[in-house]
Amino acid sequence: MDSNEVKNIVFILAGGTGSRVGGERPKQFLPLSDGRSVLEHSVDAFEASHYIDEIVVVMHPEWMDEAEQLARTNAWKKVKKVISGGSERWESSWNAISMYLKEDKKDMDTFYWFHDAARPFVSQDIISRVAEGLKSHLAVTVAVPVTDTLYQVKGNKVDGIRNRKEFMRAQTPQAFHYLVIGPAYMRAIEKGKIKATDDVGILMEYNPEVDVYFVEGEEANKKITYKEDLEK
Repeated sequence: MDSNEVKNIVFILAGGTGSRVGGERPKQFLPLSDGRSVLEHSVDAFEASHYIDEIVVVMHPEWMDEAEQLARTNAWKKVKKVISGGSERWESSWNAISMYLKEDKKDMDTFYWFHDAARPFVSQDIISRVAEGLKSHLAVTVAVPVTDTLYQVKGNKVDGIRNRKEFMRAQTPQAFHYLVIGPAYMRAIEKGKIKATDDVGILMEYNPEVDVYFVEGEEANKKITYKEDLEK
C-alpha cells in the first residue's frame, strides 16, 4: 500500500437474538465459564490487539443500552460507537459501513473488519494473521479445513461425495479495504434480493474482480450457536 497511514476498524456484529440458544437474553450477553459474557470476550480480543484502532459494536436495537453499559463498565478505549443492527446480517454490516464511508480519508488505507460477536474465542494469532495478510491483499478471511466427509444430497438421499480438499469452513474476522467492500455493498443494495450470508459472499458476488485471500483459522474459534456451546 502506498498510503501514509493504515487504519483498522472492527465491526463486532451482535445484532441477532440468539433464538437457538434459548432464554430471555441474546446469546452475546450470556456468560462463559469465567463469568464474562460472550460479547465481552469478543470485544476484549480486539481491544487487546495493537493492530486494531477502533471498534464498533453493532447491536440489536432493543439491547443497545446494555451494550453501552458494558462498554462503560469495561472501560474499552477502542469502542467508539454502539450502533443499531438490522434484521439480516448484511443490514448490520451495511449500517456500519455506511456510517464510516463518509468519514474515511483518501490518503489513508482503511480496512473494515467484520467479526461475529458469537465467536468469543478468536485468538491474537488469528487477528495477527489477518492484519499481516492485509499488507498485501485487499480482502482477507479466516478459514479452517474440512475434516468430515461431504455428502451431496437430493432430498434425503446421498447423491454423491465431494472432495473435501476443495473446501474450507469459514470463520471470522473477515477484513476488506473500504474501497472494495463499500462499492460491493452499494451494488448489492441497488440490485436488491441479497442472498449472501457473509461479507465475503457480498464481495464475491458484487465485486468479483477482487480476490479473497484466506489465512489459517483455529478450531477453537468456534461460533456459539446452541446452549451447549457455552459449556465447551
